[in-house]
Amino acid sequence: MRPELLYYNLATMKERASGILLHITSLPSAYGIGDMGPGAYEFVDFLAGAGQRYWQVLPITPTSSFSADSPYSGSSAFAGNTLLISPELLVKDGLLDKEELKNLPALKVHTCNYHSARKLKTGLLNLAFERFRRDSSIKKKLEADFEGFLQHNSYWLEDYALFEVLKELNDQMGWIEWDEEFALRNGEALRNIREKHEEDIRRVQFSQFLFFRQWGWLKAYCKEKGIRIVGDIPIYVNFDSVDVWSRPEIFKLDSARRPIYVSGVPPDYFSRTGQLWGNPVYNWDYLESTDFSWWLERMRHNLNLFDIVRIDHFRGLVGYWEIPAGEKTAVNGKWVKAPSDKFFSRLRSEFEELPIIAEDLGVITDDVRETMRKFEIPGMRVLLFAFDDDNPQHPYLPHNYIPDCVVYTGTHDNNTARGWFENEASKEARKRLFAYVGRKLDAEEVPIELIRLIMMSSANTVLVPMQDVLGLDERARMNRPATSTGNWLWRVSHREL
Repeated sequence: MRPELLYYNLATMKERASGILLHITSLPSAYGIGDMGPGAYEFVDFLAGAGQRYWQVLPITPTSSFSADSPYSGSSAFAGNTLLISPELLVKDGLLDKEELKNLPALKVHTCNYHSARKLKTGLLNLAFERFRRDSSIKKKLEADFEGFLQHNSYWLEDYALFEVLKELNDQMGWIEWDEEFALRNGEALRNIREKHEEDIRRVQFSQFLFFRQWGWLKAYCKEKGIRIVGDIPIYVNFDSVDVWSRPEIFKLDSARRPIYVSGVPPDYFSRTGQLWGNPVYNWDYLESTDFSWWLERMRHNLNLFDIVRIDHFRGLVGYWEIPAGEKTAVNGKWVKAPSDKFFSRLRSEFEELPIIAEDLGVITDDVRETMRKFEIPGMRVLLFAFDDDNPQHPYLPHNYIPDCVVYTGTHDNNTARGWFENEASKEARKRLFAYVGRKLDAEEVPIELIRLIMMSSANTVLVPMQDVLGLDERARMNRPATSTGNWLWRVSHREL
């Protein structure tokens, strides 16, 4: 399906409606990881049957075992994560045979098994590509759509496919470690690779075609059922990404294409040394000189995929913490202003509507609030943060919400509501919660009571993690920030749905 065919009328989030936060990897599936197959359609039916209007997912860009398969640590700002491709839907296209799915190894269904899923699905996708190449009837059926996909996505797909092939040829080493002619994109060297590995490049492109084809089907089904998809954009990209390799000029790099500055946040109440994220920061002077074309492409791409997008670390588009590369902590960074007014004015002129949610958690300054107000971008409220302080004016307490905000019990970075109550909430925080609801609560009552509180508020939009709908404890937590193992594993079962 061509990208422009995915573009529907965008949601304004002005009516009162609610939905559920559940990443695709958390869906039921027999292939080691949730995907865009029958489990996804079951979940859409569940949402519609429960009277919900939104389904929020995490980033769907490619992940890597080198970054513990975090969806916030991708190798491309545009490509899709082929681990999410459904084998059952490949059967529908004639690219696999039902019998070929019967003899596959049994994989875990309660948690994600990224290693096994990657091995299994890589084999299936290679088989699907070979069938497309050799079976004339299948090729006739899909070739026109595939060629249209290549044409409409050439602005990112050509470099991405070449990047992935070079990764394979270099044992998955980071691009900065490749031979200089490839790391610095020597034209003749890249032409030789394209000619020598034409079929390998085509295979990568075909897998991307299959991903976006299946995503288009799923989004169309959501539209049919009245469900809007909320996507997620990490503000930064990895240094070891096709974006930095192919477009070094849009980042602050030195002549050897290594970062001069990297991203993070300054020291605060939670950390005396701040947070050192390490992503290369944007060269906003260059971006402005090109009329923000790369960001316009990125936003257009995501607004084709999703009805609404949440921008992670939104404040970095207004002002960002810039740390000299090589620093061991974030202490010696400095605030640098981004041309936010020009940037968002340009976005507003490009898109009829700008359905964005700002991730504005943490310390937010007046310039960020003013940008959100001026461009009518709603922010977030997280109820789990509301009871840490004895402050009736706390902005995350429900009686202080405004209609134009998006409220969560917690996010993918929080404990579950029950896990918070059982393991993180202080005695004082529990007392404040009891006082707020007017009675004592047992642990199993906490999730539904918190959902009730935000549903009763004046906020137009409420989004609840599936774990809290099910009342699960901290074993169902999705992510523990600042830890590198044991994350992004939780899955919901058919029985629970």
